[in-house]
Formats: sequence, structure tokens, C-alpha cells
Amino acid sequence: MNRRTLLTGIIAFAGTRLHAQEGPFEITRTQVEWRAMLTNAEYAVMREEETEPPYSSPLLTLTRAGTYHCKGCDLPVYSSQHKYDSETGWPSFWKSLPGAVRTKPDNSLFATRTEVHCRRCGSHLGHIFDDGPAPTGKRHCLNGVSLTFKT
Repeated sequence: MNRRTLLTGIIAFAGTRLHAQEGPFEITRTQVEWRAMLTNAEYAVMREEETEPPYSSPLLTLTRAGTYHCKGCDLPVYSSQHKYDSETGWPSFWKSLPGAVRTKPDNSLFATRTEVHCRRCGSHLGHIFDDGPAPTGKRHCLNGVSLTFKT
């Protein structure tokens, strides 16, 4: 590791990364409005890009047919048809619904990851990794507190 890589990682870790709240998004709310509609845990994940503890989401083992929606704006974002058990402790999908999410680089943990957020309200959903199943090879590793499930 060279000095530039180390310094870049330290700066990213110190909190200079972009936030999912940056737009433009179709649905925007003030911080006060978000706090009024979300629990502390939901706010930390969806608006401050935190991660819920592994194996804590009731959505992790849910196997019923239906659609997962963004808790921030109710946009359908993932289908149960694309869900699989990644054995990581978070609900995982191999693809999102068409046009439902956006991505951006996340340099917060000394490495670049791909952050995934709702394209309509900007709520942080999780991260996308390149170790998923066919046909995409992607693992959309999501925070259950960012989602609601509907049949």
C-alpha cells in the first residue's frame, strides 16, 4: 500500500463520502420529516448509510412470493423471484427491478464498494458485490430496515 492509497482511505473513512440524500430525487423530505417517519435504526441506515446488524432482519428468511418496496417512498425495488440465501446475514438479491435503484461508489471502508439506493427518494438500501449467482453474478446485499414486503 502506498501513501496515496492510505491517505485516500483515511479521508474516506473520516466521512467525506457522498450521502444518498443528494439528488435530484422525485421525493424529497427535510431531515425533520425523515426523522418523524422513521425509527432511529431506519434513519441511521436509510439516511446516514449505516448497516443493520447481520441476521437481525425478519426479511432475511422470508420466502413468500411478493415484492420488496423502499420504506422511504414505497417504490417497488426488488422481486422475491430474485431473492436468494447468500449466507451473509442480510437479505440478498441477484438483481433489482428495472429502473428502481441507482448506484454510486462508496469509499468508506478503505475499499471501493458499490452503494445501492432508491432512485426515487435516495434512501440507502445496501451494497452490490460481484460474488452473486448466475445470471448476473451480482449480490445486492440489503438492509431489511430499508424495505417493506408486500404480497
